[in-house]
Amino acid sequence: MNHPLSREIEIEPARTALLFIDVQNYNCIPHGGEYAHLDAAEKEQRYGYFFRTLEHSALPNMVRLQQACRRAHIEVTYTVIESMTVDGRDRSLDYKITGFNVPKGSADARMVKELAPEDDEIVFPKTSSSVFISTNIDYVLRNLGARYLIIAGCLTDQCVDSAIRDACDLGYLVTVPTDACVTLSPERHEWSLRNNRGYCRQRTTQQLLDEIGRLAGGRRSVP
Repeated sequence: MNHPLSREIEIEPARTALLFIDVQNYNCIPHGGEYAHLDAAEKEQRYGYFFRTLEHSALPNMVRLQQACRRAHIEVTYTVIESMTVDGRDRSLDYKITGFNVPKGSADARMVKELAPEDDEIVFPKTSSSVFISTNIDYVLRNLGARYLIIAGCLTDQCVDSAIRDACDLGYLVTVPTDACVTLSPERHEWSLRNNRGYCRQRTTQQLLDEIGRLAGGRRSVP
């Protein structure tokens, strides 16, 4: 049973936004900028699990959520790593230390083609792990009337986790589709979900699709 002081509360479609984290060319395609310095063997050794899981489960689940939310008139939003400058001088210190720089307007800053935004969907370029730190997303979500957030993307234990915790502290009720997120190993994925369980409601993609379909007028979710 729902309780007003519980995280285990179903979404209200009219007050919900879906947020995809960093599902972009820079880090989600094998020839993206993050991997430009790696040869094929090192890329497979360090990122093989990530790419296989993204291709075969996480990304297809994200696409299903995107389509279901569009049908239900749930706001679909995105954040990507993208500097406001070409040389990245506006980046956070953490991103400078890490070496992340996705120049303004570059191909690396675009969402992957499978998850391309529609013309009127909102994309927040960010230069920090949490989208709530380096963008005006909180202001925009409040203008949209959003109280519930569905957060998916990558990496589960980095930028996704940061967004979940900040959203919780800012007063949003967060649902995480656990199989629509991905990181570099199954152990890292599971540990992250265990650690942020106290900040969000966790569901499988199918459970969430069923919920959206039922609450948005009885449309059946696509299996």
